[in-house]
Amino acid sequence: MDALKLIAADSIKENKPSFEIGDTVRVSVNIREGERERIQMFEGTVIARKGSGVAETFTVRRVSYGVGVERVFPVHSPNVKDVTVVRKGRVRRAKLYYLRDRVGKAAKVKEQLR
Repeated sequence: MDALKLIAADSIKENKPSFEIGDTVRVSVNIREGERERIQMFEGTVIARKGSGVAETFTVRRVSYGVGVERVFPVHSPNVKDVTVVRKGRVRRAKLYYLRDRVGKAAKVKEQLR
């Protein structure tokens, strides 16, 4: 194992959050403002997951004041404190980039009934 893989293995989280594409999640993010730190929530639909290992990321999209906002979060980042699944979505695609072109109710993902 080379040095990069050893360093990467140390920064991987043991309890990886379990969520799928289409789920509505609430991500707790640690925000630094000067000397102070606070936790900010970002809630939206997971439209993509990509990468593997320490470089794995997921994209969350929400509409805020009529403007679509997307944030990409690294899964193993120390600034991502928690990922909570608010509701499960039923989708048939691996990437939901088509939601960017939709407005209103057409941009919603159906809920998975169990």
